[in-house]
Amino acid sequence: MKNIWSGLLVAFSLYSAIPVPQVQWEKKTMRWALSFLPLVGVLIGGAEWLWYCFCVYFGAAELFYAVGAALLPLAVAGGIHLDGLCDTCDALCSFGDREKRLAILKDSHVGAFGPMWLTAFLLAETACFAQLYKTPALLPLACAGFAAARADGARKIVTMPCAKNTGLAHIFAQNSDKKAVDTTLKIEQAVLDIILLVWLHQLESGYFLWVAYIVLLGLWYMLHARIAMRVFGGITGDLAGFCISVAELLAFVCAAFGGLMV
Repeated sequence: MKNIWSGLLVAFSLYSAIPVPQVQWEKKTMRWALSFLPLVGVLIGGAEWLWYCFCVYFGAAELFYAVGAALLPLAVAGGIHLDGLCDTCDALCSFGDREKRLAILKDSHVGAFGPMWLTAFLLAETACFAQLYKTPALLPLACAGFAAARADGARKIVTMPCAKNTGLAHIFAQNSDKKAVDTTLKIEQAVLDIILLVWLHQLESGYFLWVAYIVLLGLWYMLHARIAMRVFGGITGDLAGFCISVAELLAFVCAAFGGLMV
């Protein structure tokens, strides 16, 4: 039980900006850590729902709500996944060989393409939230997307080979109970999918929207794995952050466009 609690603290200390007691990173404390990564997403989703309720109650403007909703994940998660998105876009747009792209991922400096794509990502996110404020029927889908995306990203670390023998992804992969963590994440994902299905089934076109979201998420999971293996030779922490960020955006897009249909 103590090791499970330590794993929770490790996950929240790295993947969130929430102050938690610090524990030493070692095999016994990190064994289950990635299993708790979706809980950070649950926390962000809950914060998003409270922010929506607050804005509706006080009659806030769409732009005020949308910008706040786009910034909330950054405030709760600390921006670690957006850093991965930025670095990965820099590496992909360099059109260099594998070694050069891995070097760009490792480099602490930011190139030109990363900030451009990060800006585009945040603008797309803000636009989706603005639409959700007008048609909020599928807001729970967007909120659930934070947890689903983190389950996908965590699974990548424990199921794919690492592109290099250094970095956070390698440390977590090396110290995780890979089969147990992967099984736990699959169960968490299945529970989340079932809850979404039960809720969406009550809405017109809800089942169709649920299938569309699951299919899009699955296609992105496979496409990301292909990019990671063919371009980088495996997974890294930045690539996991890239996977999580895009998976989140897919949930927002499905919820925003789906809200126009129900």
